[in-house]
Amino acid sequence: MSEKRKSQLTAFDQLLTIMDELREQCPWDKKQTMETLRYLTIEETFELSDAILDSDLEEVKKELGDLLLHIVFYARLGDEQRAFDIGAVIRQLNEKLIRRHPHIYAETEAKDEEAVKQNWEKIKLKEKGNQSVLGGVPKSLPALIKAMRIQEKARGVGFDWEADEQVWEKVQEELQEFKEAMDQRERDRDAVAAEFGDVLFSLINYARFLDINPEEALERTNRKFIHRFQFLEKAARNSGKSLADMSLAEMDVFWEEAKKRE
Repeated sequence: MSEKRKSQLTAFDQLLTIMDELREQCPWDKKQTMETLRYLTIEETFELSDAILDSDLEEVKKELGDLLLHIVFYARLGDEQRAFDIGAVIRQLNEKLIRRHPHIYAETEAKDEEAVKQNWEKIKLKEKGNQSVLGGVPKSLPALIKAMRIQEKARGVGFDWEADEQVWEKVQEELQEFKEAMDQRERDRDAVAAEFGDVLFSLINYARFLDINPEEALERTNRKFIHRFQFLEKAARNSGKSLADMSLAEMDVFWEEAKKRE
């Protein structure tokens, strides 16, 4: 065993000891349940996501530590309920990784990333006993991420377009149907919403074919807008003006200046 691996195992062992001590001695930690930790875990996950988008590796390290603490905490709670402990969690994970990578640990061949994904989905479907390939998609996923996962899982069993040109044609088709629904929006608002959803779904599909993560792309645009708008607010204050009293043309001057500073 390498010295690096020994150091890693020592650090993990110390974390388990600290978790035991906190659970037994800290008033806050003693009161926690899986239910009370759940929303905190979600928050920590989003904080990790922010750090990744900021390319802040030091912050990524910190947030990974926070998530690891939650995993160890859940395992400690599971141990108290005599349901599972951290060893069982890790062993089950190890077994799953070996089982789902037969191209590494068995004799199955996988020549590229796509073949690996397809094998993974087929094995996962068999393991969980789902009658639908889409049965494993969490219901509570945000809609944009859910659409992406739905499409990826369908692709895993061969249900997909063959070329990005076909997907772009579908985007144009959905845009035309949305336009037609808009022309009748006074009579059928539900149809407008439905067609708009189809447009978004087709755009997410097209992004996938271009190897663009739509969630990341949209978040970049969100951040860009926030940066520009906050510059606009600051510039307005510095000029002694209020956004509420400015015309759109006046605000656009500051907006264009913000774009030039990027």
